[in-house]
Amino acid sequence: MCQTYLKHMHIAIAGNIGSGKTTLTRLLARHYGWEPRFEAVDYNPYMEDYYKDIQRWSFNLECFFLKERFKTQLEIAKCGHTVIQDRTIYEGVYVFTANNKAMGYLDDRDFQTYMELFAQMTGLVREPDLMIYLRASVPHLVQNIQKRGRDYEQTIPLEYLSNLNERYEDFIYHKYPGKVMTIEVDDIDYLNVPRDFAGIIDKIDRTLFGLFPD
Repeated sequence: MCQTYLKHMHIAIAGNIGSGKTTLTRLLARHYGWEPRFEAVDYNPYMEDYYKDIQRWSFNLECFFLKERFKTQLEIAKCGHTVIQDRTIYEGVYVFTANNKAMGYLDDRDFQTYMELFAQMTGLVREPDLMIYLRASVPHLVQNIQKRGRDYEQTIPLEYLSNLNERYEDFIYHKYPGKVMTIEVDDIDYLNVPRDFAGIIDKIDRTLFGLFPD
């Protein structure tokens, strides 16, 4: 049974590949009794092909993610309890798709088609009540990527991760219109250190529920 505080909410976790989104999503879902929603990564039929030939498969991969994220947004909008989501439709567009376009992996025609789809979809949904941004350096991302051992991620170029980090900063602080809470994750271990996780909980409680005011 899901707990609710004041009303049902939509909480989102944002962050680069390897920043710890999925882990934090699971921990917060268990702590608060929220329903977790995870991104369709492991069963994206284009993922392995994408990392082998990014330019050839970018449009296919991005459209699949857009379709899945929009479906999730619609489901969350109809949900009567609080949901915590691992990555949203917004960063999928403003970070990953924008990065592929900037790096020449999407041509103008494909990008225009994609952005028109995105505009139509987001006109039907609203942004999350809170987006939690996991801010991480590239070395931290690489360490986590190596640790979890997904074969298709081991060849991700450092430049790609660095470019995504820059896109995240621009998205979070200049493009996203909703409420954001930033967590610096390089020097904490919220999976294994209870005090680190408790610090995140306190920050969420202050932001969402007005508890423990500064």
